[in-house]
Order: sequence, then C-alpha cells, then structure tokens
Amino acid sequence: MFPHTESVLTFGRSISLKGIAESNKTKHWVVLVAQKSPQVKNPEPQDLFQIGTLAVIERTLKTEDSISALVRGLGRVRIDTFIQLRPSMIARVTKLEDKVVHDEELAAMVSHLQKTFRQTIQLGKPVEFINFMRLLGGVSEGELADQVASTLSIETNEKQNLLENLNVNARLKSVLTHLTREIKVLEIEKDVVQKTQSEFDKHMRESVLRERLRTIQKELGEVDDDEELAEEFELKLKKLKLKPDIKDRIAKEIRRLKQMSPSNPESGYVRSWLDVVFDLPWNKYRDTKFNLKKAASVLEKNHFGLKEVKERILEYMAALWLKQIETSNLDKTSLGSLKKSSSRATAAPIGQRQNSDSRVPTILCFVGPPGVGKTSIGRSIAEALGRSFVKISLGGIHDEAEIRGHRRTYVGAMVGRIIKGIVQAKSMNPVFMLDEVDKIGNDFRGDPSSALLEVLDPEQNHAFEDHYLDFPFNLSDVLFITTANTLNTIPPALRDRLEIIEYTGYTHEEKLHIAQDHLWEKVVSANGLKPNQINLSESMLKEVIQRYTHEAGVRDLERQLSTLSRKVARQVVESKIKIKSVLLTKKRISEFLGPEEYDLTATEAKDQVGLATGLAWTSVGGEVLFIEVAITPGKGTVKLTGKLGDVMKESAQAALTYVRANAKKLGIPQQKIDESDIHIHIPEGAVPKDGPSAGITMTTAVVSALTNRAVRRDVAMTGEVTLRGRVLRIGGLKEKAIAAHRAGTKTIIIPADNQRDLVKLPDSVKKDITFKPVEKMSQVLKVALC
Repeated sequence: MFPHTESVLTFGRSISLKGIAESNKTKHWVVLVAQKSPQVKNPEPQDLFQIGTLAVIERTLKTEDSISALVRGLGRVRIDTFIQLRPSMIARVTKLEDKVVHDEELAAMVSHLQKTFRQTIQLGKPVEFINFMRLLGGVSEGELADQVASTLSIETNEKQNLLENLNVNARLKSVLTHLTREIKVLEIEKDVVQKTQSEFDKHMRESVLRERLRTIQKELGEVDDDEELAEEFELKLKKLKLKPDIKDRIAKEIRRLKQMSPSNPESGYVRSWLDVVFDLPWNKYRDTKFNLKKAASVLEKNHFGLKEVKERILEYMAALWLKQIETSNLDKTSLGSLKKSSSRATAAPIGQRQNSDSRVPTILCFVGPPGVGKTSIGRSIAEALGRSFVKISLGGIHDEAEIRGHRRTYVGAMVGRIIKGIVQAKSMNPVFMLDEVDKIGNDFRGDPSSALLEVLDPEQNHAFEDHYLDFPFNLSDVLFITTANTLNTIPPALRDRLEIIEYTGYTHEEKLHIAQDHLWEKVVSANGLKPNQINLSESMLKEVIQRYTHEAGVRDLERQLSTLSRKVARQVVESKIKIKSVLLTKKRISEFLGPEEYDLTATEAKDQVGLATGLAWTSVGGEVLFIEVAITPGKGTVKLTGKLGDVMKESAQAALTYVRANAKKLGIPQQKIDESDIHIHIPEGAVPKDGPSAGITMTTAVVSALTNRAVRRDVAMTGEVTLRGRVLRIGGLKEKAIAAHRAGTKTIIIPADNQRDLVKLPDSVKKDITFKPVEKMSQVLKVALC
C-alpha cells in the first residue's frame, strides 16, 4: 500500500481483524506493513518490514469470516517499537517526510512519466479510472510517483524499495525505469496478439458461421447431433495411437458420418460401428505383477486336489512369464538399435505388435467331466496373473459369424464373440476362456471350429480380422484357455493347436474336503442361513456324498447341500418358536432328500455265474459296467443286446472266437458250444456303449457261463482282448479306477502296459484297491474266476 492511494483490502486473520476493531478507538488509523515472506501464517516483528504506510479506514463491509475495507494511504512511517503483539499488534511509529529537489530534471521526469503512463493505458494496462484522473490533475511529484508505483506489475520486494525511498527524485527515476520496461512488454504482447489474431480471424469466422448454421438447421429440424457425435469421434481418434491404415479407415467412416443426411438409415449403422471401434481397449494393458508363490497359493486356496493339473498350470505360467520378460527386453533392444540406425524411424503403436517373439505358449485345453473345476481354475489363473477374466460358452453354436462377426452388409450385423469379450474385458491382455469347445456344431451357415483356428493360432492371431470390424486386431497378448468334456468331437486341426490338461473325477475323500472347505459355507450363506443355524457333521456329510451323489464332479453334491439348506431355511421361517440350530441326522436327511439313491457298493451280494464287472470311460467320468451272459439250448448262435456300438460288438465277436478256439484249454466241451445259444447283455440298455476295453470282461463272462464257474464279485476289469488272448492297453485308467473305488471294488485287473499309469492315481484309490497287471487272457481268468 502506497501513500496518496486508495484500495479495497480484505482481512481474514484474527490478528488483523482485531487490529481493525482496535483502530475504531484511534480515528480508524492503522499502519499497513508487508511481510518479508508470504508463507508465514502468524508473523512476528522480525517477519515484517520496518517501513509501512499510515492509512485510514474509510469504510468496512463484514462478511462471514473476513472484512473488506476501503483504505486510504496518508504517508510513510517507520516502526520504532512494538508495544503489543497479541491479540492485535500495536506499535510506536515515526512519520517520514519526502525529500525533493526542484530542478529542470525533476520537471522533465514528471512530464515524461505522465506521457509514458498515458501510453501504457493506450496499450491496454488495466488502471482504475479514478487513479488515472488524479494523475492527469495537479498532484505533487511524490504523489505522482506513489500513484504510478501502485499500478506497477513488479515483485513485492521491489515495491517495498520504492516505499522506503524518501528521495522523490530517485523514486521518480526508479518508477520511470519500471514503467518503461512494462511498455516494452506491452508492445511485444500487442504485436503478438495482432499477428495471432490475423492468423485465426479466418478460422474463427468460419467456426462462428458453422456454429450459427448448425443452430439454425437444428431449429428447422434439418440436422441432428450426428455432426457433434462425429466431432467427438474425431477427438477420440486423435488420442489413440494406431497403425496408419487403421486410423485412416476409422477417419474415413467419421467423414462419411459427417456427410450423411439425418434421414439416411445407414448413419445408424456407421454410428454403431464407430461405437464398437472406440469401445475396444486400444493400448490398454493390465499390469501383471506375477509371483509364482502367490499363484500356487491362489490355486491351492481355491481348489482341493488336482495336484497334476496345478503343477502343469504353474509350469505354464512360469514359461509365459519368462517369455514376456524376454519379449520386453527384445523390444527395448530393438527400439534402441532402431533409433541409432535411422533418425526417421518410428516405433509401432502399442497393441499392434506383430513380432513373432511376443507369442504366448501353446493354448491350454482343460478336458474332464463336468463339475471338476475347469472354469474356476481359469478364474484362479487370471487372479494369479492380475489380469481380467472373460468367459464365453461355445456350446451349441452353429454359425461361423458367432466367432468372426457378421459382415456390415447384413441388417443387424454385430461383432463376433471374441471381439465382444475383448470389449467386456477392457484390456488387451485378459485371460479368455472358451468354454465347451467340444460342443460346437456346424451346418450350412459355416463351421465355427474352423474359425477358431485363426483365433487360437499364435502364428496368426496377431492380425485377427473380425468381419464386422473389417480390419486386423491384435489378439497375441490374450491368454486363451479352452475347456471340453471329451476330445473325440474336437476336429483334429483344432486339437492340434491345444495342449491338453486332463481332469479326472473326485474320490469320496476329495469330495468330502471340497464340501467342507469350499461348498458348505457358500451354500448356507446363499440360502440366507447363518453357520450356527444348521449343523451337518462329517459322518452325515459322507452319507450325503455316498448315498445321494454318483458323479465325477461336485455339482450334484452342491445341489443336494442346497436342498438341505433350503429345507432348513423353510423350517426356520415357519417355526413360531425361534430355532437356534437344526441338527441334520440320518433320518432328517432322508426326509429332506428322499430315499437313498445309491448303495455303498455296486457289486452283487454274492459271486455270480456269467456276470462280470467291467469299467468304462465316459465324457462325464468313469462308470462301472456289468456284463451278463446267459446260455440256452440252441444251435450255437450269438445275440448281443444293450445298445452296443460297432466296436463293442466286434469285441464280443473276438471274445467268442477266443473261447471257441481255446475251448479244450478252458475245459469247455465243443458239443456244449455247438448246441448252445449265447446271449450277451449289458444292462442300462437305453444308454449307448462303445469301445474295445470291455473285451476281457466279455470273455470272462462267457467262460464263466460255459464252465459254470462264478466270477468274483469284488473284481473289476478293463482291457482289450485279441483273438490269441493277448490283453492290450486301454485309456482312461484313472477315471475307471476312481469309479471302481466308488463302487466298492477291491481288485482291478488291468493290462500290463497300463502299469505306467498307476502313478497318476490318487493315493486313497491305490491304498484301497489291488491292481493285477496281466498280459494274457489266461491270467485274467485265474484271478477273476472262483
């Protein structure tokens, strides 16, 4: 604040407000003094300049937490001593007088200062009108210097120097120097503004005219918001780093949208296409902070058992991570060498890499029965890698456009499920699960499994082209995982691109752990119950598993547990007296779930003639297969029933030929074979059955029937038989052994070549079951027949 000036100041600190209140007792006089540092919130005497301005408060206006005051400067003062510091500052001051030498130089400086100040006003310097009029009037030299100094755009320290300068001649010279510097700045600014204005006048005029034209057209109903939408698309396109050809393709569609009439139905199709394009997560990647120990703990926490599957997945994830690190280092090295070799070289946009080194390892395919955790393992992989997870089901689709999208020439065209999943994931590197890949159909609309060949091939998917998008899109950073119940229906070309990881069914012990650790709490909570409201002991949980479920997975078990929870929930709601806890006993479980559906063992009560126990593999796990043979008087004919496939019928024929050829060794009279009809039947006649692995079972049942020797009921068997009686290797031993274990079998006859597969079996199965490896049919009969 300078003397001889007026200004409106706002005071907010308590020390200042109390000072203003105190000044009411002294004719509204105050001393306005600047701080040396504006950062100090509670200044002490050493934080203030010694020289300030004596002022009078003309008028005040109080607001909520501050006071605005009109202040007029009277003169310079020097603070001698502080009498009081709090609550307000009171000081003893000495008034300072200006020193002036009246000569020709002073008159010249005053005249030049007035002219210069008028020039700054003409150049646009903002000055209050009242102060300007005062300067034009007859004011003293000191007042003129103070008035002009108050308008200068200089630092606080420089203004303080002007305030402390009592020599009017020197003060005028300093003010004139600062004002001359401001004139130079104002002249440069004016020159720049004029040049810029001339450059932008034409564009501004066109912009204003276009805006007014658009407004008029909107009022007349001749245009909608397509042009505004096109401008939004243009702004989005500028922010994207894309390959030039893709960027030109998108820009072309935006220009088409701009030029289209609002009544043109195709504008809607163009808008939809652009919406999809800008919904794609261009250059967006989820940061993957991979930790192998964390990945192992996530898999262990979310899934019980599946030891081999977990180990294989961890190996796969480790290889994937190392590959990403290697690719990252290669990218940095190549980019550095590129910059050195050419000054014009530019790096390819992120997300559009076509470097073969960035390919991920082979696509995983989880194969196993339903309910064993294939999909949930995929979620765990995404969690361990820190990526987003997307799942689409391919079961039952027939149209190739479901994968590749529809061409835009069709009404109602849309992108395929792959691109739709990428949009849903909102990143370029999600974990993408293709579920039920074995249930894809094909007809006149195309073959979706063939369309998947490009998607799942690391050699090609960096430039996957969806028919709707009509330009290549990079899928090389996506981690694809497929699931299937069987490999038989997957085309060979597609299966060749997949790395198979087989899942097997759970044993009763594994189901028990899964129910206790994962299912029970989830089911109880889902049905609105608290854990203390329902009590299911371990023995009763085993009862539910053994008597009411007969599956490889745990979905049926989860349904049965949900049924129990719902029954209890109903009792809790209907009871008039508050139930604290419901104990699920065997009787109550029977009431809730109905009669027991399965026996503890599937074997007969005693050994039977002509009845042998076989093992079969199905897409939903292993099954126990009973083969019955009956001998009736006749002419040596053979009858096969039970909805058998061609391979199984041929196995039956091979078994009969072996028996006829070795009748003497087996102790069977030739006359009995010639005068008897043989009927081979496999129960559950409505269920289709096929495969060669029931060969030794059929042979054993025929020999048992013809020799009248019973087959041991606790023995199950699997193996293919040749005409010479050799026992050949079969597949699916793990699933078959688990099924036999569930059925209560104690001994399993297996081909000798299958001994190598025993290491894959669960320890609980190997502990309870004795495996008998055989090479010849004679060894089978020795073990199986009583």
